[in-house]
Amino acid sequence: MTTGVERLFDELGHFKRFQACLYFAAIFQAISCGIHYLASVFLVETPKFLCDTPNITDILYRNHSSTSLADIWTHYKPGDGPVVVRTARGDQWELSPCLKALRLDVINFQYEFFGNKTVESCGGFVYDHSEVEQSIVTDWDLVCEKEWLAKLSQPTFMLGVLVGALVFGDVADRIGRRPILMATSLCQFIFGVTVAFTGNYYLFVVMRFFLAMVSSGYLVVVFVYVTEFTGNKVRTWTSMHVHAAFAVGVMVVALVGYLVRVWWIYQIILTLSTSPFLLYCWKFPETPFYLMAKGRYKEAQELLDTMAYFNGLPPTLKVSELKDDGALLKDNKQSGGTAMEVEKRLSILDMFGSLKMAGRSATCWAIWFIGSLGYYVFSLGSVNLGGNQYINLFLAGAVEIPSYLIGCFAMDRVGRKNTCAPALLLGGVACILIIVVPQDIEVLAIVLSMTGKFAIAIAFGLIYLYTCELYPTTIRHHIWSGRSLAVGSGSMMCRVGSVVAPFCVYLADIWIYLPQLIVGILAFIIGILTMFLPETLGQPLTSTLKEAEALGSKPKTKNPPALEMNQI
Repeated sequence: MTTGVERLFDELGHFKRFQACLYFAAIFQAISCGIHYLASVFLVETPKFLCDTPNITDILYRNHSSTSLADIWTHYKPGDGPVVVRTARGDQWELSPCLKALRLDVINFQYEFFGNKTVESCGGFVYDHSEVEQSIVTDWDLVCEKEWLAKLSQPTFMLGVLVGALVFGDVADRIGRRPILMATSLCQFIFGVTVAFTGNYYLFVVMRFFLAMVSSGYLVVVFVYVTEFTGNKVRTWTSMHVHAAFAVGVMVVALVGYLVRVWWIYQIILTLSTSPFLLYCWKFPETPFYLMAKGRYKEAQELLDTMAYFNGLPPTLKVSELKDDGALLKDNKQSGGTAMEVEKRLSILDMFGSLKMAGRSATCWAIWFIGSLGYYVFSLGSVNLGGNQYINLFLAGAVEIPSYLIGCFAMDRVGRKNTCAPALLLGGVACILIIVVPQDIEVLAIVLSMTGKFAIAIAFGLIYLYTCELYPTTIRHHIWSGRSLAVGSGSMMCRVGSVVAPFCVYLADIWIYLPQLIVGILAFIIGILTMFLPETLGQPLTSTLKEAEALGSKPKTKNPPALEMNQI
């Protein structure tokens, strides 16, 4: 029996002119989400710095001498000895990043000194402006005892991402997708510009938290929005390539970061880059399924007629013909004791109701977690790999584009499990190999890191659809009216991974490749566990936990014909 959902797209097209225009218009703003998520890479960049001492006349560092610190920065390496300076008063100081020592009873001005010194903390700092003209670190001296404030800015942003996903996903189910898309887009612009004009660190963090909330809200809702306008024949591609727009945002950050070295100008330009979206987003229609779910049948009919007109088709489809599913649901609800009614009362404990389901749920959560952790570790940590940090970040975004293309192709042909597991194993092996790379061969380390990002992006891109197929649908014919329990809990693990990722990146202070190694080991282990999950390609969607648990088992009876693999 053909459902109303199937019939709508069969008659109006799965991805014709109307849907294509709406799709590309909607995901254009998703670029801004990638921009704001990764903008902190250069907002909180810490250049080389030393304690400041006024009236410097002469400078020594190892075998180099000068009268200006600007000439010393290219030779200076933090932790490799102090910079010795002489002031106009004749005082000699040994300058380090967080301490300075006054030499006592000096005779000659030379680098080596074995006499007595008086050590003091820094009263101010001087920065190397050759690479970073201005960042929030240089403006507010977020170094030494204040370094933790700079490192806290990205985890705080990611916490806002988590809160935004929870808040706006639920609100969109209540008041509609269109109002949320418009509101979050406008707030992205307002908060994005406001961040550039914050006068202190704490206001900066608060504004970035709100910016994270609305950016996350847009990303969550736009995924639902484009899914409700595209048919099952293209839904895999359209859903995964929302992530591709995010990757474009990462590349924009690298480009703007290279061209603009003043943080507040950089922030304004990033915010303005997607502002044209505000000029046309108010023309977006509400989705037909939301309108019908809320009983706004007249508006739904007008939308169906508009879709038919733009797609060059006769407006013959009537809303009344699509309401059969709603009546079916009503009948099922009244009948009592049906499978569908039982599924509505499922709790998160049911995902762990048996050993088999517990193992499946734990593995799915692990994939969500490592997907997010790996994604942000590779993106945020790309600037620490050596070489040109701007090229590294650009490549971290660029490798995602082919990963989604290959991921879409592979998951429809070799299967979900047979795409996800090898991708995680490849990512794990690539990152673990970084251990044997000599520190002076930066190119090889970068190639291995980008290979890891490429592989992790494949697994991260397909886990949403794979999770949907591994668990029973709460409400089969109205799946878009609310989140499924499995995907919702998996998404929470994804947000946890994004909050943990910045802390993992900071481990590069211990060893430059330690973050990639941690991700690699976890990805390899989770890749092995993924091999024990059932394959869902070509399998019918399940409606009860018993059916879901039987996935991957040899059936005792002949299976019914498989549903479309994207019919979710």
